[in-house]
Amino acid sequence: MPCKDYDFQPVGPATAARVLLAAGNVEVNRPAVEAGLLVLEAGGDFAGGVIACEGNSPSGETFVSFDKKAVAQLTVQGQAARLLCAYTGT
Repeated sequence: MPCKDYDFQPVGPATAARVLLAAGNVEVNRPAVEAGLLVLEAGGDFAGGVIACEGNSPSGETFVSFDKKAVAQLTVQGQAARLLCAYTGT
């Protein structure tokens, strides 16, 4: 259903982000945003992809998270990822 006021067609968040990335006047950490979009488009969390990308800097070796889905997706992509278990106090 188009947006009535401007006759725009609705798009998904990843498509909208890619349109913004294509603009000549937008500055971003492109590798991090692309990593976030890959995870988002695979059904995961954009922020998890960005964090994983930043963690793969020369000083980072393994992505560590409480997010089972993010760890699984990154492992499938060939990245080193480890799941943390929440401490239950027992």
